[in-house]
Amino acid sequence: MILPQDCTTMADVRAGVDDIDRQLAALIGTRFRFMDAAARIKPARGAVRDEWRKAQVIDNAAVNAEANDWPVDAARQLWEHLVEASIGYEFDRFDERGN
Repeated sequence: MILPQDCTTMADVRAGVDDIDRQLAALIGTRFRFMDAAARIKPARGAVRDEWRKAQVIDNAAVNAEANDWPVDAARQLWEHLVEASIGYEFDRFDERGN
């Protein structure tokens, strides 16, 4: 894998971005498997949406972004979308249980 500081062409940059995107997709897939587990474990549909936990996850993302030197606002926006997509997915999986 090429590092950003080693890029000398846009082809290098694009290859690096594509590699990171593949890694992110794999990690996000694993994150959604945890949503499968949550839907299986939670006793009631009303437990799927947890605003306190959502805020905590977004705050954690902001802290992690700052620690890794990338824009906190971008992290908050990305995680807002990720968490909402995860909640929607979890509702779907919960409903498939037939409870």
